[in-house]
Amino acid sequence: MNTPQYDILIIGAGPAGLTAGLYASRGGMKTLLCEKMAPGGQAATTDVIENYPGYPEGISGPALMESMENQARRFGAEIVTITEVSRITPESGFFTVETSGDAYMAKSVIIASGAEPKKLGIPGEGAFTGRGVSYCAVCDGAFFRDAHVAVVGGGNAAVEEALYLTRYATKVTLIHRRDRLRADQVLAERVEKDEKIEILWNTVVDEIKGEGGVSELAVRNVKTGAESALKVEGIFIYVGFQSNIAYLDGLVDCDGNGFIITAPNMATSVPGIFACGDVRSKDLRQVVTAAGDGSIAAFSAEKYIEKLENREYGAFNAS
Repeated sequence: MNTPQYDILIIGAGPAGLTAGLYASRGGMKTLLCEKMAPGGQAATTDVIENYPGYPEGISGPALMESMENQARRFGAEIVTITEVSRITPESGFFTVETSGDAYMAKSVIIASGAEPKKLGIPGEGAFTGRGVSYCAVCDGAFFRDAHVAVVGGGNAAVEEALYLTRYATKVTLIHRRDRLRADQVLAERVEKDEKIEILWNTVVDEIKGEGGVSELAVRNVKTGAESALKVEGIFIYVGFQSNIAYLDGLVDCDGNGFIITAPNMATSVPGIFACGDVRSKDLRQVVTAAGDGSIAAFSAEKYIEKLENREYGAFNAS
């Protein structure tokens, strides 16, 4: 069987991938997006996005992602569901992308596979994942109606999800290892005023305990060393993200935290491979920045293909 061939293959169909797909297909490129979740990625699990331009009252993550998906499909972008991408192999004038079920060929590849939540790496976390340990309040919050739950973290994601959980839980304990939140001021003020939310400052979780499900957290004050037990029925963890690029196996250059280094035009260290969205090494990871990255990556991939086909090939410099 012949391997399907495309101009541009995009790995990931979150905000960055969908925007890249829109721009690439609208530019006349035969475009394929490979996604292992539903299109929309992490943004599709966000209850309300308040800072995306054009929506003064905010918009739900699923609604915004559905609109992005429909717009990309309208211009001809194809989207396939896969389990995993296993390998990318550069060949003469093409890249072969192997997935869990099929292989595809493309003249250019855009990496938009995003990032996934970091784990605490403490006893009980793995054992109780799905049984009281969660990394998505929108996905699992309804299971904790009238319960006491904990949220670990101090950034925007942790604060937003703590606020969301007050819809269901009777009490939310926000656990943060520092003495002030890292979240935007407007969110920090909102969570500190919410009567359902208690904040444990300068505190970390050392162990998650329970019988069949989560019932208790072993917590410790990092300043005094005092240890105590916190009775909860669930814990939601938001302590940062790590890039989803294991399949690259060192193919492109990354920073010390495992995020892909790109030039301003989204080019990586490998000519013909571009990266956009949360998978990139950058300071701000938001839906709006992911969309901007995606448009630039698609534009740059188009220019790369034009040069390649006109035999005016010139490697992009990602330094």
